[in-house]
Amino acid sequence: MKINKIIGLGLLFLLFALKSNAIDLTITVTSIPLNTLVNDNIYISGNFNNWSVGNTNYILQPQANGHRTITLVNVSGTIEFKFNRGSWDYPEATSSGNFLPNRTYNTANGSELFLTIAGWEDLTGNSGSTANANVQILSNSFNMPELNRNRRIWLYLPNDYNTANNKSYPVIYMHDGQNLFDQATSFTGEWEVDETLTNLQNQGGYGAIVVGIDNGGANRINEYSPWVNAQYGGGQGDQYIDFIKNTLKPHIDENYRTLTEPQNTGLIGSSMGGLISLYGVAKFPETFGKGGIFSPSIWFAGVQIIEFINTKNFSSIPLRLYFVAGTNESSTMVSNMQAARTEFINSGVPSQEINLVTHPDGAHSEWYWRREFGAAYQFLFPAPYFATSTLSPSETVIFSIYPNPSKDSFMIECNHCKTEKYELINMEGKTVLSGQINNANTTIATGDINKGVYLFRLIGSQGISIQKLVIQ
Repeated sequence: MKINKIIGLGLLFLLFALKSNAIDLTITVTSIPLNTLVNDNIYISGNFNNWSVGNTNYILQPQANGHRTITLVNVSGTIEFKFNRGSWDYPEATSSGNFLPNRTYNTANGSELFLTIAGWEDLTGNSGSTANANVQILSNSFNMPELNRNRRIWLYLPNDYNTANNKSYPVIYMHDGQNLFDQATSFTGEWEVDETLTNLQNQGGYGAIVVGIDNGGANRINEYSPWVNAQYGGGQGDQYIDFIKNTLKPHIDENYRTLTEPQNTGLIGSSMGGLISLYGVAKFPETFGKGGIFSPSIWFAGVQIIEFINTKNFSSIPLRLYFVAGTNESSTMVSNMQAARTEFINSGVPSQEINLVTHPDGAHSEWYWRREFGAAYQFLFPAPYFATSTLSPSETVIFSIYPNPSKDSFMIECNHCKTEKYELINMEGKTVLSGQINNANTTIATGDINKGVYLFRLIGSQGISIQKLVIQ
């Protein structure tokens, strides 16, 4: 009798121990196949719910950032599970659509689990998708209140976004989202924006977030010009740019780690997308400080876009623009770009901040824009620009530059400087001037340095700090 009592107490203790090790496990799916049907729910089935399918208590809940999550309450030990779309006829699969074994997870490893779903057995994998793992669909029907319609929005996150938790990134808003990342959704080929940025970051680049906005099909021309062309349409460009500025950008800045300033925010597009990017930068330079203008359809707006730029004063705004096109795309392509560049310069943008590139083999085509995207990105977001982005204030050197803008010389005021090295770097990343600072107030002559915007970098015992310097 006494032995039975001891055994009973032992079993109770064991049950209590097992229960005390149970946790609430939150599972987050950060990426799903691009061909997932818009209205499909995603379920989880496993040994914790007797492999039940279609149970509404086990639907992953969509989040504002495009992720889907579920919390499994009071689970312990090693669990087995698999995702599906409400039936074992629609289970998850490999990226090529092949059978995927059950997943396993030991709850002793933690209460949060981040996963991706590569494909679905019934949808033949990703239907030829070429988008890499950094790409996800933010929303299949993102609301555009300024235009009273909805749109699919794509999102590319840098390689280290999920590991460098204290790091924030510049953001590029791009048009014709169907053509940016995925061959399967493109019209005549994709830009390979994801592959290009991933490779550049693997080579030491800082990384950037890209938000791709699908074009509106029949509304594309209307949305990509604020002016009406009597033959082709247009006229909704203001509402479209307002949507990016007032609705989409605030959503991205609220839900992702972004560098929100204009010098960290760009618009890039081609053809009519190049026209609306040009207009967006000119209309809201305090929001969009970088513009990638690929083969722009300036002809569509005619003199109106030039006159609009002429009404602006950009002398105190750090704009940076990159024009690119083929010399034989049309009889007016290059001259129109040159006219726009000249008008920006006349309106106060230093000539060094506007690069205009042409190629005799360039074509009005995705393959050409794909080839030129990397060069445009590196001009708009040069590597030195982010050299101190991950430093905390306590690690940086605190100093002042005046006058700024300067002409023949400028002074560095640094009360706590010891012996500091300085570098003056142009926006192509080249050091044009360097030397030493040995006291609190040092005057530096600019000599024959060209007018333009530069990065002044101070390197010393306290770390590195950078400030912008304008030379007039």
